[in-house]
Order: sequence, then C-alpha cells, then structure tokens
Amino acid sequence: MRRQLVLVGVCGLCAFFGGAVTDAVLSNTGSAAAQPGAPLPPVPDNFGEKSESFQAVIRQVGPSVVAVDAVKPAASGSTKREEEESGSGVIVKFPGTAGVVVVTNYHVAGDAQPNKIYITLSDGRIVQPARTWTDPESDIALLNVEDAGLPTVALADSDRVKRGQWVLAFGSPFGLNQTVTHGIISATNRGQISLGSTIRLKEFLQTDAAINPGSSGGPLVDLDGRVVGINTAIASKSGSNSGVSFSIPSNMVKRIAAQLIEKGVVTRGYLGVQLATALEPAEALRLGLNRVSGALVEIVHPNTPASAAGLKVGDVVLQIEDVAVRDENHLINVVCALPPGQKVKLTVWRERRAVAVDVTVGVYAGQRTRSNKP
Repeated sequence: MRRQLVLVGVCGLCAFFGGAVTDAVLSNTGSAAAQPGAPLPPVPDNFGEKSESFQAVIRQVGPSVVAVDAVKPAASGSTKREEEESGSGVIVKFPGTAGVVVVTNYHVAGDAQPNKIYITLSDGRIVQPARTWTDPESDIALLNVEDAGLPTVALADSDRVKRGQWVLAFGSPFGLNQTVTHGIISATNRGQISLGSTIRLKEFLQTDAAINPGSSGGPLVDLDGRVVGINTAIASKSGSNSGVSFSIPSNMVKRIAAQLIEKGVVTRGYLGVQLATALEPAEALRLGLNRVSGALVEIVHPNTPASAAGLKVGDVVLQIEDVAVRDENHLINVVCALPPGQKVKLTVWRERRAVAVDVTVGVYAGQRTRSNKP
C-alpha cells in the first residue's frame, strides 16, 4: 500500500491540553515508569559528545536558515486573486551571482514576484530578493538577495550520504522559526513516490528527522554542518510528521542552480516514452526477469527519439550506457541529465532476451523554468 505524501507547506498550529497528553503518555508506558523511584535507563557513553556535536552544527548553520513567506498568483481555477504560502530556506553562495541565494522549494515561492516574497533572517530582519529563478519539475526555487554579507552554508556532496548517517533538519514548522530536529538518513534515491503536483524529477533522501508543514525549503544538514538536502515532502495520512520525510539531494540543487543562474532555464534530455509507475514482481516474472529492476515502457510517442530508435511497448529498459536502471524514476533522472543530441546505448529486455538499442537524446520542452525580476 502506498503512503499519501504531503508537501510540507504552511498549516495552522493545533494546541493540545497538557492533561490529555499526559494521560496518553502514562497509559502507554510500562509499569516500571509509573512507579516512583524507578531507575532511569542508562545514558549512552557518547550522549554528551553527540549533544555537543548537534550544538556545534546548530551554531554553524542556524544563522543561514530563514523563513520564507510568499504571496503567489492564484492557481488556475481558483476563486482567489492571490494565495499566501509560508516555508523555510537556507542561504547559499553560488558562483556567478551578486550577493547570496536563498534556496527553497518551488511550492513555497511559486511564481510570486520578488516584491511579494518576504525573507525573515535568523536575527529577525526582513529582506526581499532582487530576482528569482524557479524550476517546478524539481521543486527548486532560488531567491537572489544582493546583500553579500549574509551568512551562508556549504552544500555537501549528497552522493556520499549513507543510510544510518545522523542529520539535523532546520526549518519553520507551523511558523515556529529556527526549529531543529534530528534523525538519520533512512534511505537514498527514493523516487517511487507520487506528490500529485508538477514535480517530475525525484531522487529524494529519506529521513526520520521530524519535518512538518512549514519546514518546506529548510536544509537537511550533516554533522559537518553541510547541507545534504532541501526538505520537501512527508509521507503522512494526517499531514503531520510520521517519521518518513523526503529531501531534495544537494547535488541536484547544484545541477539545477548552475543552469538557472547561467542560462535562466534548465535544459533536459528526452526520449519520448511513457513508463509504468512500477515494475511489479508478477509482471517481471511473466516477462522472464528474475528481479524487479528496470523501467517498463507503456507508450512510445510518435515522432520522438524513442520511436526513431525502435523502442517498443513492453520493452524494459535495463541499462543506459553502463548505468543499471533501478526503476522508471531513475531512468527519467538519468535521461534528463543528458545533453540533447548525445547518442546513447540502451539495453532493453524484449521477448525474454536483452537487446541493444541506440538512441539520440532529444530536448524536453515541457519544463516551466522561470526567471523573475521586479
């Protein structure tokens, strides 16, 4: 069963009565905890050391974490003239920009004009961007602030992130600025999730660090004080944290930012196929595969690189050049990162055997990247 995923935007803060919470806690604790004078569990040997590490990271990163409020044009079909959104962001320095850049989510800033975006710094000051760049398909927005003296934080190499690694999540959940939570990396390369929005490129880091509505755009940080991801979504039936949250890897942020800042648009590769949302185990066995890996082709669009190369409905793309394809989302990400015009070899599973198919990558024309000035 697939979990419902929620973009972690603004939400009203609910207050709970202390007595009700206390009753719930006591009713679920063991008898030892309920007895006066019961011994507390031993403190881990490295507890103080880990606490000091967290505090050092907070001191280092906290000044670069901001709250973002945006007044966006109303969505198509809405009766409202404008819509307000709140989230978080982190200040980064990119080559080729004057000043600094606040990295946040597209679903926070949207298509709001720079003069309708309000950035609250850690010291309470409010600044506005001189210009913005947005990429809905990766859910990334860049807000260019001309004050070069603002504190920044470095982006890590997210390809080096491992499961079980400690991370801290910074943000403004429920409007509570400068909130910090901790957890571990639960998984990497998460793409088999549906966000029900414009987001098409997904290779998320999964974490159990508490992320809630309002945390969107805030940084996920390693214990070296470097940003490994930008918090984007949570898996939840209630809309609040349930221990499964997703962040855009910092390396994707770097790739998208480099193109937006240099060219104002992201150029992506394109094949021209529609892929199945998942290759189910029963389908894999029916096709003669002994593992669930690869991307199943459902539709080959006419007059596209895929049709010209002879790809067929029912093909399972197993490999692109020397890269083994994990699933359909992995294939989309790999192809999108390729330069249009490049020739690549696909290994596809067809009629119970592997077949090589040469294809020339086309240009994806569906993106809505934008660069806004006042």
